[in-house]
Amino acid sequence: MKRYTIRLTFSAVLLMLIINSCKKGFLDVVPDNVSTIDHAFSNRNEAEKFLFTCYDGLPREGHPEMNAGMNTGDELWIYWPMPTGEDYSSLSPYNIARGLQNKDEPELNYWDGYDGRSMWHGIRNCNIFLENIDKVRDLEPYMKDRWVAEAKFLKAYFHWYLFRMYGPIPIVDKNLPISASPDEVKVSRQPVDSVVNYIVNLLDQAAAGEGSVGLPEKILNLSTELGRITKPTALAIKARVLVTAASPLFNGNPDFGNLRNPNGNTLFNPTYDQKKWERAAEACKKAILAAKSAGADLYRFNSSTTSVDEATKIEMGIRNAVCEKWNTELIWGTTTKPNDTWTLQLYASPQLESSVANSGLKGQLAPTLKMAELFYTENGVPITEDKTWDYANRFQLRTSTAADVGIQNGYQSVGLHFDREPRFYADMAFDGSTWFMKNGNFNIQSKSGQYSGKKQSRIYSVTGYYTKKLVNWEMVASATNITVERYPWPVMRLGDLYLLYAEALNETDNKPLALEYINLIRDRAGLKSVESSWTNFSKNPGKYADKNGLRDIIQQERLIEMAFEGSRFWDLRRWKKAGELLNQPIYGWDVIRSNYSDYNRRVLLFNQSFNSPRDYFWPIKDNSITVNPNLVQNSGW
Repeated sequence: MKRYTIRLTFSAVLLMLIINSCKKGFLDVVPDNVSTIDHAFSNRNEAEKFLFTCYDGLPREGHPEMNAGMNTGDELWIYWPMPTGEDYSSLSPYNIARGLQNKDEPELNYWDGYDGRSMWHGIRNCNIFLENIDKVRDLEPYMKDRWVAEAKFLKAYFHWYLFRMYGPIPIVDKNLPISASPDEVKVSRQPVDSVVNYIVNLLDQAAAGEGSVGLPEKILNLSTELGRITKPTALAIKARVLVTAASPLFNGNPDFGNLRNPNGNTLFNPTYDQKKWERAAEACKKAILAAKSAGADLYRFNSSTTSVDEATKIEMGIRNAVCEKWNTELIWGTTTKPNDTWTLQLYASPQLESSVANSGLKGQLAPTLKMAELFYTENGVPITEDKTWDYANRFQLRTSTAADVGIQNGYQSVGLHFDREPRFYADMAFDGSTWFMKNGNFNIQSKSGQYSGKKQSRIYSVTGYYTKKLVNWEMVASATNITVERYPWPVMRLGDLYLLYAEALNETDNKPLALEYINLIRDRAGLKSVESSWTNFSKNPGKYADKNGLRDIIQQERLIEMAFEGSRFWDLRRWKKAGELLNQPIYGWDVIRSNYSDYNRRVLLFNQSFNSPRDYFWPIKDNSITVNPNLVQNSGW
């Protein structure tokens, strides 16, 4: 793929601002050294390459260090400080998790440029495409309509990505001309509601199309077009935008009432608006109908070719909803860098057997003890609520029997690891757990000196947990080679959309339908309905009948179902729960110990700190504020 950007001459102000990402704007590959827009839109093939350049600007969400939601919170941890020789390409997300974000050189700075990507640069490329596509003479009208819709979606998505990180942002609907004056390029941030409406309007345009075709309902050419935008994709992202806009961070939040532009315009509306939830619920409904019409469905593991017991079948249904490429649940998967999920799986997987020692399996993507406590008991309720589960003795050792699911027979582990729901065993592995793969069932043994454990100053899990959920079951490792099945990163899958809909339904007082969609997710996870589980096992049996109680249930259900997919970081923020949960200690097991009792001892890894409300949004780089006095810095920075 050739990538086109255009060399432009701008004022210093423009370079430092929204066009800042174009400051190195040269053609990466220039046919015959002709770096002109006219060439880029001279024919159908060249124009399609420019459209692919717009796609190429998407963040690499399948890479654990490029996804702004993956290693920046409290669900995954890493050893710190990094030992000499570590191979991490970026420490930005881990710095944010440790409270080291700053305004001089912001971490994960997708405003000015991170990982070679600025979202403003992506927006600029989309605008160039939209402004010049009419020049292409050999482009069929139906194809032009589709390409325009794709570019509008991408333009909306780049704005959305910045909005979720920074809150109110400038809107760049058209590129400024080279002749623009210094005052014209000093853009201002727009109010939250204006930004949301702009993004949603673009997504509506993308979904509807300007002609008779627009975005396809589904991808038909599986060999060349997988990963491109469909109508269900546009409607699903619209649903996510509107649920976010209806959530407490943006809907009636007084914390940012003093955030104003220099001209006095208020950027946050402090008044709660119930209609935002109604709008979100309707968007979710339309997105679900479109996805189902296109053939989407919750993934179920097909065991016809592999003989497995019921527990393993359920586990593989949970895991493969993420890892099986182009499965029925996937609404939008990105393939910006196909090798990213290859890297992700190497970070997630420990050594799986004693006869193989391959340093490529790093096991560094370590879930925290907090995440292990998040999942339900086998009865489908939180461990703090289950009246039959021994919460008080959850850190005491027990010896497993053949009847225990997910644990090696005769192995000692803490009570926390016994009698848990299927998603716990599908998502996480620990010392004494089992790990099913296509080529066999493996036993994880990770105490010091064991094959899955810490053997050196690097390449190990600092918490004693491993992220099984993200490893495709077809991975095979030998002492000299690792074969990894790459998969598109699921930016949006149907289970995610169901839970967004359930959340919006509860907020609009439609509890019966909200419960219906939650229970669809629970059924796939091998659990009874909310009504049955709470009635029979919870210390608070009527919790689901109350709007506030059901809200808590929906939120925990979402945190469980979407664990380790880069969702928790954003959900805690939009719910305004980050100030509470990200000010708690990070714990793991004592992984340098070699016997059961010493290893299974809870140790403090870090005292996490979240400065509320400041840390709910990224800071804009100070130099950008200096260059453009019309930009106002986020509160607290």
